[in-house]
Amino acid sequence: MNNQRRITRREMLRRSAAATFAVAVPNPRPSESIAMQDDYTQYDALGLAELVAKRKVSPVELLGAVRRRIEAINPQINAFSHLFFERAEKQIQSLGAGPFRGVPFALKDIGVYLDGTVTASGCRYFKNNVGAYNSTLVARYLQSGLVIFGKTTTPEFGLTTTTESEMYGPTRNPWNRERIAGGSSGGAAAAVAARILPMAHGSDGGGSIRIPASCCGLFGLKPTRGRVPMGPSQFEGWAGASAHHALTVSVRDSAALLDVSAGPEPGSPYHAPAPARPFLNEVGADPGRLRIALVLDSPTKTRVDPECLKAAKDAARLCERLGHQVEEAALPVDGVQMRDAFLTVLQTSIARIFDDAAAARNQPVAESDVEPITWLTYQAGRRISGVAYARAVGIFHHIGLAMARFQEKYDVILSPTLGKPPVELGILSLSQRDAEKYGREVSDFSPFTSLYNITGQPSMSVPLHSTPDGLPVGAMFSARFGDEATLFRLASQLERAQPWAGRRPKL
Repeated sequence: MNNQRRITRREMLRRSAAATFAVAVPNPRPSESIAMQDDYTQYDALGLAELVAKRKVSPVELLGAVRRRIEAINPQINAFSHLFFERAEKQIQSLGAGPFRGVPFALKDIGVYLDGTVTASGCRYFKNNVGAYNSTLVARYLQSGLVIFGKTTTPEFGLTTTTESEMYGPTRNPWNRERIAGGSSGGAAAAVAARILPMAHGSDGGGSIRIPASCCGLFGLKPTRGRVPMGPSQFEGWAGASAHHALTVSVRDSAALLDVSAGPEPGSPYHAPAPARPFLNEVGADPGRLRIALVLDSPTKTRVDPECLKAAKDAARLCERLGHQVEEAALPVDGVQMRDAFLTVLQTSIARIFDDAAAARNQPVAESDVEPITWLTYQAGRRISGVAYARAVGIFHHIGLAMARFQEKYDVILSPTLGKPPVELGILSLSQRDAEKYGREVSDFSPFTSLYNITGQPSMSVPLHSTPDGLPVGAMFSARFGDEATLFRLASQLERAQPWAGRRPKL
């Protein structure tokens, strides 16, 4: 009788998770642990935390299950740059009591520090760059109860839209291992798409959360500028273009993680407007009848692949069926001016990082220390004048003003996330020798995302479409500055209407 009651409670919990994700969940034998069967892959992060809270599974079991899944799957996709399970096991002894207590988690190998671990930014010159403290964001992750066991791969300093580096090799898309996983948070995306984890940290300076989310069939949200802390080593990246958050399977995980990580820190030069209520409360809330601008033309007039156009058009029709008002519109920005200003900021930012590191080490960065495109970016940044940099920042601000006025009429802007479905490995890597060709390929592949880094607006890629050969293609929705709430309401409505969690690659 006692055993029967235990099975019933477990089955009820499993059915709850299945309802959340709209997938069929197999029945385990009563004597087997959920974690031991890899059944943990049926749950999102909040679902795993609930299992831990109800003592259906222990944090140690979950960590062990993740470790086994990495051993089985990571050789196929190469999603991790550093693993430190022994450290994670010790962390479990003093877990934070937050909403993700006991849930395994990985950081991207750039932009944040975990005391005593390497943050190499995908670069050989920084291969021994051991953090001496926890970044503010990492401290908040630990307080939420996340168990941090590793770092995911990234290209050198997040400079491209694929995750390939000479230091760690190529990260492969779980849906097609000859294709890119996207960049620069491609390791995080590959790990989540392969269901090694339900969510993983990412950062987005020009699309680096939304691009891999589109490539790997995940939900990826870039928060408003200043929403998530970046200190204490720096308080903004790429003149405010860069933001940190995560790639997730479920919308509610993204909202709950933003709740635990958002808010100003000491020294912040600015921060996002405070939300009216927790973001998790927006998930499932009625978004009302939204006015949505459908933008199909590339800001830089590059060709957009028919599958990416189809993803946006199908998303528009879905939004109309859900009661929203959709109309085609043209962006009020000069795409070429925008691209040139963004490149100026990127190049000078890389030059500052490398010059500061060289001065601290008394060891100049040599051409052999970095990949060819990275080296050209560094050298170009050193030639840019202070006046040119100030002009580029001024262009950022004027674009932000133009977009704010444009969105007085529209609640949300809908566009393709990318200009192409995931391309073959090698095309977008920083090891290219033909810089002009490389620049064209990057511009053609991702013409839409960087606008919202420049303006600081929240923007999300939603996995609503796949190509005939099974490659994921995202649709991008962007809201007014500070209005993640509308995006979470809309995303959860789309998730209910067209569930995606049950779609997963064959590995």
